[in-house]
Amino acid sequence: MKFGQWLGFICLIVSIYILWKIQKLLLLIFTAVVFATALNRLVRRLQNWGIKQRSLALLLTLTLTMLVLVLFFWIIVPPFIEQFRELIALIPKAGEQILKQVRILEQQLPSSLPSIINLGDLFTQLQPLATQLFTNFFDFFKNFFTVLLQLLLVLVLTVMMVANPRQYRQGFLKLFPKFYRDRADLILDRSEEALGNWLGAITINCIFIGTLSGIGLWILQVKLVLAHALLAGVLNFIPNIGPAASVVFPITIALLDAPWKILAIVIWYVIIQNIESYWLTPTVMARQVSLLPAITLTAQIFFTTSFGLFGLLLALPLTVVAKTWVEGLLFEDILDKWDSGYSPIAISDSGRENLSALPSGNLTPSNSSGVGGQRSEVREQEKMGEQGKMEEQGES
Repeated sequence: MKFGQWLGFICLIVSIYILWKIQKLLLLIFTAVVFATALNRLVRRLQNWGIKQRSLALLLTLTLTMLVLVLFFWIIVPPFIEQFRELIALIPKAGEQILKQVRILEQQLPSSLPSIINLGDLFTQLQPLATQLFTNFFDFFKNFFTVLLQLLLVLVLTVMMVANPRQYRQGFLKLFPKFYRDRADLILDRSEEALGNWLGAITINCIFIGTLSGIGLWILQVKLVLAHALLAGVLNFIPNIGPAASVVFPITIALLDAPWKILAIVIWYVIIQNIESYWLTPTVMARQVSLLPAITLTAQIFFTTSFGLFGLLLALPLTVVAKTWVEGLLFEDILDKWDSGYSPIAISDSGRENLSALPSGNLTPSNSSGVGGQRSEVREQEKMGEQGKMEEQGES
């Protein structure tokens, strides 16, 4: 390798190391991008409805957003915090109740049955661990000052990005080579649309899940309905793990109140999840980027292992954006254009000029046949040129 190649390789390694060291800052920036994308879609929607001036539409959007947040923190958050504290305080009592029922069950079992595992000792060991787990579930909120600064940073970045998104977009596109910036701009449009569709659809799903959960728990007369309903809606942002975790809290309270409610709660939550999976999701997420369950679970494990709980919360939007870029950059622009009978290294200068003249619009999958036909024409022109040279040499 030459000196310039070694220098470029060293700069790449150093850049990756620096990016890894500021991973938390990058996650906060990505969070601001998600919020800015949602607000920018609302600004465009207001412009389509008749408010032509972007500054006026932006001011109206920010005003409505702040009004919704103020009402949410004023009306919903205080009772939720009170009920959530009471819920955390009742978890040890529920553990004691489970331990009591297990000991009663052990006494009723015939003494001739072999004791494979001591369930009482097992629950005794798991009780402090479960209590600590639920108590530290929001462990990253314990430093109020740090969290406040992070929220303030996200808020400021969101407002700055949504106020003038074009400049930040152009700055991001400069990271790509000049010949690829138009294509990167197109992939960026797809990412913005996919992220906006996902955010709108998941918000509708969370409101739907939280509302139905609250109605069912209110009918069953389960205590702390607001806390359970809000947790069910918020945890729905986390696929696979969130819906399963949301049912634990009402079951814990039902165990202390009336054990028969446990079965009713499980049945009601299963009904809600089936309605959400087979009716609501296909309806509101028709234009969302489809993600296979295995890919979603793998992404959750990867981002949680790499970035902790914050990575788990952002696993799905990160996966949506990554999938869009992989499809556009790797599949469409490299693999879909790869021809087993065509080697880009062996092409002549005239063929390279003809290939470079291909329109960029033919890079999409829908026009892949046109690209292949034009490549065939390039190869035919190269063959004709080589035959002409051979005939000229024969005449000479």
